[in-house]
Amino acid sequence: MPQNHQDLMLAMMEYEKGCPERIQHFLKVHILAKTIGLIEEINANDQYILEAAALVHDIGIRPSIVKYHSSKGSYQEELGPPLAKEMLLNLGYDNEVAQRVAYLVSRHHTYTNIDGIDYQILVEADFLVNMLEEEMSFESKKKVFDNIFQTASGKRLCRTMYSL
Repeated sequence: MPQNHQDLMLAMMEYEKGCPERIQHFLKVHILAKTIGLIEEINANDQYILEAAALVHDIGIRPSIVKYHSSKGSYQEELGPPLAKEMLLNLGYDNEVAQRVAYLVSRHHTYTNIDGIDYQILVEADFLVNMLEEEMSFESKKKVFDNIFQTASGKRLCRTMYSL
């Protein structure tokens, strides 16, 4: 199993070659997810899975655009998991890790029945980035903050970044 995620990060950058917006998006989600996980002091296995999932969470966008002419979240959740799993396995990740990451990719736009701290933090980190990139209104940000954010550090980052 890889000790760090450098090869995965480089593989995702190659996968998204020519699309700096998506590369910068997953890099921002990764650093925020990593930060939240470290502050929350989650266990090392969950942290490892979380960071891998943050890097590949949007791997389904490219095939969604090709197949459906849309990057809608449900399309990403449908098409991304097998690509994420394949990439991780090809890079030497354990099957158990690849399975969990694929599961997180399959649900990262689903905000009900969040099962696991890795899942919760991935959703929070993705929202922290999407709030800016999608130019969400203050009211929308406040609603997401109230209904989605659960971790103390995720809430703290959200309040700090968006003056909530």
